[in-house]
Amino acid sequence: MQKKAKKDPSEMRHGYTTGACSTAVTKAALTALITGEEQENATIHLPVGRDATFTIEKCEITKDSVSCETIKDAGDDPDATHQALIISTVSWLDTPGIILDGGVGVGRVTKPGLPVPVGEAAINPVPRKMILTTVQQTLEEFQINRGVKVVISVPAGEEIAKKTLNGRLGIIGGISILGTRGTVVPFSSSAYMASIVQAISVAKASGCEHLVLTTGGRSEKYAMGLLPDLQEEAFIEMGDFVGFSLKQCKKQGIKKVTLVGMMGKFSKVAQGVMMVHSKSAPINFDFLAELARDVGASEELVEEVVSANTASQVGELMSEKGHDAFFDHLCEACCYSSLHHIKGGIEMGTAIYSMKGQLLGRTVGIDSIDEINWDRG
Repeated sequence: MQKKAKKDPSEMRHGYTTGACSTAVTKAALTALITGEEQENATIHLPVGRDATFTIEKCEITKDSVSCETIKDAGDDPDATHQALIISTVSWLDTPGIILDGGVGVGRVTKPGLPVPVGEAAINPVPRKMILTTVQQTLEEFQINRGVKVVISVPAGEEIAKKTLNGRLGIIGGISILGTRGTVVPFSSSAYMASIVQAISVAKASGCEHLVLTTGGRSEKYAMGLLPDLQEEAFIEMGDFVGFSLKQCKKQGIKKVTLVGMMGKFSKVAQGVMMVHSKSAPINFDFLAELARDVGASEELVEEVVSANTASQVGELMSEKGHDAFFDHLCEACCYSSLHHIKGGIEMGTAIYSMKGQLLGRTVGIDSIDEINWDRG
């Protein structure tokens, strides 16, 4: 079988954010409410500085309101909301002003620390401004001076939200309406990184001074068992973004951080690699061999480490020979590399688990780097 050719990033289609889609259907619904005519498309101005035209899949006019729908196209971006149906229902108010709210499938904020106040629909500031500005401009265009209510709904939003971090962030009942550009850049990591920033903000607003950064759901489960006294908000899935997450913790004034993960990715962190995607950098087996030598491994075992295929294999070799101190030493190296990356300022700890949930090694309370370890990694 021939391997499928990868797309050139320059040829990838950009898509549109939930915020842009919500603005477009709102403009179409308000225009239909004013004119009484069904709308087939809507053109809006995006924050990125250009116009975009959206197809209106359905325009339903009733006596008191209009609902318009579009299907979100995320382009070539692997987005959880790709192909989601976005609906705006617009109606007149008896009083002046514009009310914007979320309906079915749009989450509601229940925890402080997010850019949207507690109790409000999870429609972020830029999309909120886009929608309100577009409503005001449309009213002025038709010389209408009446109050308007806008409700954004995403019928599949509650199900889609299960694939996001919304539950942990305290956004309940659906997705967030997002987007600072209006467009979605293919294969960008910006959405995930933004969710990490929000998770740290929520944790801080909830009073957490000690955060636990994990590489995934499994390591988070182990971390919760290790540190059961910490509140749920303290546990944050950083994915592969180790360096970014640590810098955000320092930026937001977090005093203590524990990293929890497994041999493969943390072998990279220990050597100073702060983006631990499988393609980011190879594992340095010479580096692991030096750590093995530090804890008294025989030269024969050191050679086996050098010629190992995976970090997990190195772990198995060290366990079989009774060198459990190797794992604590590896955790130390993770802490030193982390402190070096952020230039200090946080008390670090690290715990490394096996795939089956066995705690292999742990180090706590490292807040400075001695001269010997300063250039580790």
